Amino acid sequence: MLKRTRALASVAVIAVIAGMGAPAWAETLKDALSLAYQTNPSLLAQRANQRALDESIVLARAGLRPSVEVSANANYARDYSGALFSNPDSDTGGASVGLSQVLWSGGRIGHGISAAEANILAGRENLRDIEQRVLSSVIQAYADVIRDGEILAIRESNLGVLQRQLEEASARFEVGEITRTDVAQSESRLAQSEADLANARAQLSVSRAAYAAVVGQAPGDLAPMPVLPGVPTDFDNVLDVALEDNPSIRSAAYALAAAESNVAAAKAEYMPSARLTASYGGTTGDLAELNDIADNTRFQAGATISVPLFTGGLNRSRVAQALERANVAQITVEGERRNTLQAVSAAYAQSISSRATLQAGEEAVRAATVAAEGVRQEAQVGLRTTLDVLNQELELRNAQIALASARRNEYVAQANLLASMGRLEGQDLDAAMTVYDPAANYNRVRNRGGLPWDGVLETIDRLAAPRVSPANDAADAPIDAQLKSEVVMTAPRD
Repeated sequence: MLKRTRALASVAVIAVIAGMGAPAWAETLKDALSLAYQTNPSLLAQRANQRALDESIVLARAGLRPSVEVSANANYARDYSGALFSNPDSDTGGASVGLSQVLWSGGRIGHGISAAEANILAGRENLRDIEQRVLSSVIQAYADVIRDGEILAIRESNLGVLQRQLEEASARFEVGEITRTDVAQSESRLAQSEADLANARAQLSVSRAAYAAVVGQAPGDLAPMPVLPGVPTDFDNVLDVALEDNPSIRSAAYALAAAESNVAAAKAEYMPSARLTASYGGTTGDLAELNDIADNTRFQAGATISVPLFTGGLNRSRVAQALERANVAQITVEGERRNTLQAVSAAYAQSISSRATLQAGEEAVRAATVAAEGVRQEAQVGLRTTLDVLNQELELRNAQIALASARRNEYVAQANLLASMGRLEGQDLDAAMTVYDPAANYNRVRNRGGLPWDGVLETIDRLAAPRVSPANDAADAPIDAQLKSEVVMTAPRD
């Protein structure tokens, strides 16, 4: 673990070193996404949280199963009130085996299972959300490194042009074609270009460090950004998909289903409960004669039905608390819908705007390139001043830098749009990627400790139990059926 930490720290330090040459290997966006998908700490931690959440179904279903315990006791007593020559000492002991099995809890166990399953589904949606955030960060970091690399190349090219411009100005000054002012203008622009180049190198180092932090290694020779799959063009379709597939909305809907099950479980506290008990054991009046236990053993079995009559307001308070929490969950669903609509609208508008900016930037670079060449030629015949040439060169470099930024902004805007829709998962970006399946761990642990009659007892426990009042479509669908079919992780695709 220490070696791995040192290795990652070394990667980060290497990425920050200004002026360091890029590694020799070529790297694509799919490579970066795959590495981050396998090693990103935020994603790994959320997967571990989900596996811990899967254990809640084991805890909930444990109520269907019997509990067996073995107990033993030994006692010593001394009687000081007896006759003078009597034996005041006595020791006793015993051992027993007890069994207890719930037959019917009024629905408390059944609704607890439903709440646990709904919470697990909500956790899976939270995992989807974290996954999309991580992959969105990878895309942004990848685009930032490419953009800053292009800007650095532009700054280096501009420095070379200004150095030649200064040499040309100095030579023309020596023969009296221009004044000292023209030379000073060239020197000023050259000094500013050197400062801009230093800033570009620093910014590239910052972006490389951010890339190393999210991906897990310093960027190599990055390939051009590929076309993102599934970028939509119809706004109405974008809204429909987002309302159906956004992980925040789906997580809130499952949280509401869990809250409704908790309300039903709280109401079940008013219901009677039935329990089967059995015990087998014996006692001895003298620990030195343990064989006596066999002569004093007995088996006892019985059934108990308990009905709550008065709890001092405890059950009523539990129901009221569960109802308010369900109310919060219902409000949260509406809040997530509104937040999603806002995020989708903003992301779609940003995508359209960045596309228009990119097209304008391409035209600006084309025109500035033509203008810069024309001004240079006109300056050679005395129709333009040195300042005209410098200004046009500056305009060309600014247009090139703006184009590099516009290209990055459009790409990131498209990624953000897909993320707001819930369509930026690993399999969405790379069909060949080996994806993490949270259902595998759930299926592995769900029946841990299970007994053949679990299903029968669960069915009995739900008989005559308080019903769940579905507050939305997600609550209408049986949660356990969704888990068994495992369709929750694969939303409908257009």
